[in-house]
Amino acid sequence: MTTEDSMPELPSTRPYLLRALHEWCTDNDFTPYLVVRVNESVRVPREYVNNGEIVLNVSYDATSALQLGNDFIEFKARFGGKPHEIIVPVRRVVAIYARENGQGMAFALEEDPQLQPGALLAADAQRGATAPALQSVDGSAKRDAAPEDGDEPPPSPPPAGAQRPSLKRVK
Repeated sequence: MTTEDSMPELPSTRPYLLRALHEWCTDNDFTPYLVVRVNESVRVPREYVNNGEIVLNVSYDATSALQLGNDFIEFKARFGGKPHEIIVPVRRVVAIYARENGQGMAFALEEDPQLQPGALLAADAQRGATAPALQSVDGSAKRDAAPEDGDEPPPSPPPAGAQRPSLKRVK
């Protein structure tokens, strides 16, 4: 006889859904974008963060060494012509969508469980990476920052009166 207390916790479906939607975008020649809620566990160029979020172009054309893991999304990309190593905990991704039509999926934000100071640095040390200094998030930064490897500009807001794309929230 099993009870809910004795049942093992199932792994999150979020990384699997992210990989599936990334593949769907790629197979259909769409550009996959991630919306990420930024905190101290997210490594992105802080000058491109706006209102605590950043939008990242995660197409194969705009990234190199893209890894969509169960715990982290990691890749290298250029912002303003400067190369950056991007590390995003999967739990900080709040949406993935196709730039061309807005179709995708939104997720509830999962709070980081007792984020240990230096946890990201320890993970970097295991990979042999050096961690850049993290800056504070300021409201004057750009939104919808896309790496500059592609010729496409960041997505523009829909025209007035146009129907907004909807995202399905998965819990």
